[in-house]
Amino acid sequence: MDDSVPTSPGDTARRLRVIVVDDHPMYREGLRLALAATRDFESVSEAPDAETALDMVAAHRPDLVLMDLRLPGMSGIEATRRIVAADPGVRVVVVSMLEDDDSIFAAMRAGARGYLLKGADRDELLTALRAVAHGEVIFGAAIARRVMAFFTGHMPTVAAAAFPELTEREREILERLARGDLNQAIAQQFGLSDKTVRNHVSSILNKLQVADRAQAIVRARDAGLGSA
Repeated sequence: MDDSVPTSPGDTARRLRVIVVDDHPMYREGLRLALAATRDFESVSEAPDAETALDMVAAHRPDLVLMDLRLPGMSGIEATRRIVAADPGVRVVVVSMLEDDDSIFAAMRAGARGYLLKGADRDELLTALRAVAHGEVIFGAAIARRVMAFFTGHMPTVAAAAFPELTEREREILERLARGDLNQAIAQQFGLSDKTVRNHVSSILNKLQVADRAQAIVRARDAGLGSA
């Protein structure tokens, strides 16, 4: 059975060009060998950090980028954001050890078209790349379960996607702010002191880069919080 990426009628079959971004040489080598063993992918370059990756993407204009998130210097999420902003035709697939909701949804918000864990086997990786090459958004099995939990869950996962810069407690408090609760009511709800709530609110305003509580409430309601 031919499992290569099909081409449109009249197209000349070619291998899709991939750049691998990871700070571990052995892992980059493993991905390169996995790609080289196929008829539809080729690794055109490797980068140990995000800054190098940006230069290589600009130079090689690949079809796909396999992106780690934990990189020296600039994060893989910021690199993804810049790559997609510069050329939306480049499809970024995250391959990371991180499987927390914040990392997953921050990567997707940055423009990643797929998210796999580093424990994914060769077949899962190649299947995901082929799907992304066809325009799909793909998740590894473990990540898909978390995404489903997001869509069937409640406020904390909604807030995690909308405001990944906030801590879990800050998201909970932002939800209560969006519902119109005052600090004293929030403190009673979570068993906190008024001072602790004030500190959390101050941190929320700072992280969201808004001037006051009213602006934070507007941001939260725009994201769908406060309606429950």
